[in-house]
Amino acid sequence: MNRFAALIRPDGPTAAILIRLAVGAVFLAEGIQKFLFPGELAAGRFATIGIPAPGFFGPFAAVAETVCGALLLAGLLTRVAAVPMVVDMVLALALTKVPILWGGSADKPKADGFWDMAHEARTDWAMLLGLVFLLAVGPGRWSLDALLTRRASAREHRVEVP
Repeated sequence: MNRFAALIRPDGPTAAILIRLAVGAVFLAEGIQKFLFPGELAAGRFATIGIPAPGFFGPFAAVAETVCGALLLAGLLTRVAAVPMVVDMVLALALTKVPILWGGSADKPKADGFWDMAHEARTDWAMLLGLVFLLAVGPGRWSLDALLTRRASAREHRVEVP
């Protein structure tokens, strides 16, 4: 099996579609909203929380979340799309949720301590675990990755009659 085929192999249970749809829909919606409301959700928010070059990283995050969210929804290049979103979620937790443990963050100044952090991090944590699940088990049988794999397998096993 070549490396590309290994990346798109449609491992995982059929029910993996439920995780793909949940995670993909959230990323797609959040990415689109970063385009629609850049001052509140992209460059403006990134500047507030201290991310360098917010004018670059705000639109960059919007594109990444929109594209990867759509790929996850479709089950196309699922494992490839999950990797940048894992990085996105780890950064979101580290930059916006962990500071709450020590007395608030730039965008949540009144939040303080473990329980406030746990409350604020619940969606990021769920998204991260959903992504790790998709990396571990794959997109499942109801995915474009599975369809492409079945078609490629059928072409390889087709016998030509002279």
